Amino acid sequence: MPTIRAESAGGNVSLSALRNDDDKEKARDSVRKHEADTYLPEILLARDSSLARWKPRSRPLAVWVQERPDLDDWDEEYVSAVSQAFMAWDAVELPVRFRMVSDSTEADIHVTWIAKFTEQISGRTKWSRDDNWWIVNANIMLAIHHQQGDRLDESAMKAMALHEVGHLLGLDHTTNTGSIMAPRVRIRDLAPIDIKTVRVLYSVGAGSLRETNGTSR
Repeated sequence: MPTIRAESAGGNVSLSALRNDDDKEKARDSVRKHEADTYLPEILLARDSSLARWKPRSRPLAVWVQERPDLDDWDEEYVSAVSQAFMAWDAVELPVRFRMVSDSTEADIHVTWIAKFTEQISGRTKWSRDDNWWIVNANIMLAIHHQQGDRLDESAMKAMALHEVGHLLGLDHTTNTGSIMAPRVRIRDLAPIDIKTVRVLYSVGAGSLRETNGTSR
């Protein structure tokens, strides 16, 4: 039984984990090829030269969004905003897809709400991975208010959900301010660099790209 490790952030080809140097070299070549149009090098730097992602699935991940929480300033349109965010990522057509469900017991992923975080964030994604860096489960919590107290409108909530679903898929932050994965989200939809990055991520297997001798290129 592989060890499950908790993390927090934020084609249908069956791939294996990156186990040998040949596999790792192919993955490194792919990353180098797309250094200019993705932020995978930043992800590798943040994760000690490792990539995390979901295995290809024959069935979509079922997503449940909490409705009508007992929170001030709650807006029913938030549920629609989060659903739109998941469907935007689903439209990228990765080997892992999403479907929305109304029954929490049927869901693989739960999206819940909080009034606000004590940190200067508006969302948090927690996921777990196995020893081979395959993500095995994940959940998202979103805040209705910024840390300073301002309420998020529907557009901002969709943007925040897009950011957190990016974390759920295995993406990390980037210094590119035109990306939905910037630490401080400034845009309201997926950017071409987000789509390119996640597609390259899902074209290689999960795991460490570090060579056996301990060096990486």
